[in-house]
Amino acid sequence: MAALPSNPGLMADLLRYAVLLEPDDDLVRVVVPAFPEIQTYGTDRDDALRMAEDAIRLSVEYRRERGLEVPEPDADGARLEIVSVAA
Repeated sequence: MAALPSNPGLMADLLRYAVLLEPDDDLVRVVVPAFPEIQTYGTDRDDALRMAEDAIRLSVEYRRERGLEVPEPDADGARLEIVSVAA
């Protein structure tokens, strides 16, 4: 595992994670593949992204405080693919 940034407040040390936004009734559900424990929602796209940022930050802090592994950032290689199957 590569070493992760030690100064999370510095601009050069930003961790970038892929998120998936899905409509869920009147909300927007956030899925973070690198952090399966994260389950959050927003009232719209911008709110969902703010909630995702907060949830990821808290999960990274939690893991670091307990000496747990922090997932490698995955946003740069992330792709959304569509697969179709017969109905």
